[in-house]
Amino acid sequence: MPRLVLASQSPARLATLKSAGVTPEVVVSGVDEDKVLADATERFGELDPADAVLVLAQAKAEEVASRLEESWDDAEAPADGAPAGAGSPAAEAPVDVIVVGCDSMLEIDGTIVGKPADAATARERWRAMRGGKGVLHTGHWVVDLRDDAAGGTGGTLGSTSSTTVWFADIDDDEIDAYVATDEPLHVAGAFTIDGLGGPYVERIEGDHHGVVGISLPLLRELLGDLNIPWRTLRTA
Repeated sequence: MPRLVLASQSPARLATLKSAGVTPEVVVSGVDEDKVLADATERFGELDPADAVLVLAQAKAEEVASRLEESWDDAEAPADGAPAGAGSPAAEAPVDVIVVGCDSMLEIDGTIVGKPADAATARERWRAMRGGKGVLHTGHWVVDLRDDAAGGTGGTLGSTSSTTVWFADIDDDEIDAYVATDEPLHVAGAFTIDGLGGPYVERIEGDHHGVVGISLPLLRELLGDLNIPWRTLRTA
């Protein structure tokens, strides 16, 4: 059974995977998102939102994958004065790890909006998007760290899920009450579909899971490209 490592601290992504019978290990990435996007823009020019989230998802997955490989190498290295091959058996590198990284952004009228910096920004955001629509883009990147014996491909690949979201035309009092819960301050686009913000989402066109933060159908397809059937990840 492959071991999935989720390179994200998002409780919603973790809960979504668990609800589908997959219990990943969580290793939060340490990438500087602003720097990653600035470097990518310098190399490729202005990024559209679907590409921006994919660039960030790739950076997160590959940073965590690199850290894991370094930790395994350090654990297997013999201590000073020890014979070669005298690394700790208990810390031997696992042979079956897959890393997945994700990033989400909301696009409204061609402009990317991320997590609001404060309550005032969240209120302003909601007043602008109520009664309207946006597109929630979630980038996914997968890194195959399995060794040959476990069917490893060495592959690294990704794709973006994009879902159109229509927002309810709620009044200022409703916006103030929602912002007061603090939930909008911690999520891309200042809303959730699976939490307190759910009543304010009138409908969607696309994958519900992509709005939550990780598209299960898209992840299944990416894993399939690495010859990993979804059923092999289920722990329940």
